[in-house]
Amino acid sequence: MRRMTEESIRQGEEVKKISSWAAIFFAPTIVAGIYGMNFHVIPELAWPFGYPMAIGLMVGGAFVLYLVFKKRGWL
Repeated sequence: MRRMTEESIRQGEEVKKISSWAAIFFAPTIVAGIYGMNFHVIPELAWPFGYPMAIGLMVGGAFVLYLVFKKRGWL
């Protein structure tokens, strides 16, 4: 019984890691999904720094999530 409990705890830790990585990749995916929609007017496309801002938002969001999960010991 003890072995099953230890295995269950270990599997829970692995699920945390997998879920953390999924959340990290979700942040850039949602930004890319919004920019990938076929709208006629997206104001950010006309801005001189609209594209770099989108890239920065994707990288920044993923980095913040990485730091949060690393601090919690999930990665």
